[in-house]
Amino acid sequence: MDAHAARAGARTWSPLSQCTFRLSGSRFIPYDPHTMRADQPSGQPLQLLRDDFRRHLEIFYGILKLAPPYESVEKAIRTLTTRLHALPQEEQERIASDPALKWEHFGHAFEASGLAKKHRGIIAGLARNRAALDLPPEYDRWLKLFSS
Repeated sequence: MDAHAARAGARTWSPLSQCTFRLSGSRFIPYDPHTMRADQPSGQPLQLLRDDFRRHLEIFYGILKLAPPYESVEKAIRTLTTRLHALPQEEQERIASDPALKWEHFGHAFEASGLAKKHRGIIAGLARNRAALDLPPEYDRWLKLFSS
């Protein structure tokens, strides 16, 4: 970061901060890793987890430059919702506040919904050169599903 940007309080550039993703209808969602966090209070844990999962799916497919398989994405979100809805509120809150638990549930929904079968050949090919993908490490669990 140059001195002028540092004085102005600018954030460092990241490839993710320049991305805009579209998954839901015509709604465009800018991704800023500095401001979009799951720990921002804005509702019930179930809705926060659903929204966070959708956002991560948008990021995943957006960075891979692939059109998300919309029906499977919605199925994944329903799968996550069903699984979490069966849990008590306290457990939902615990999952929402624990990144490892959250990604475990996201991974289960991703796999159970069949998302790992969509674009399988393309994503498996991209995953062979993991470093070139510029995906955050959280997505490795999803990438591994395409190579197994």
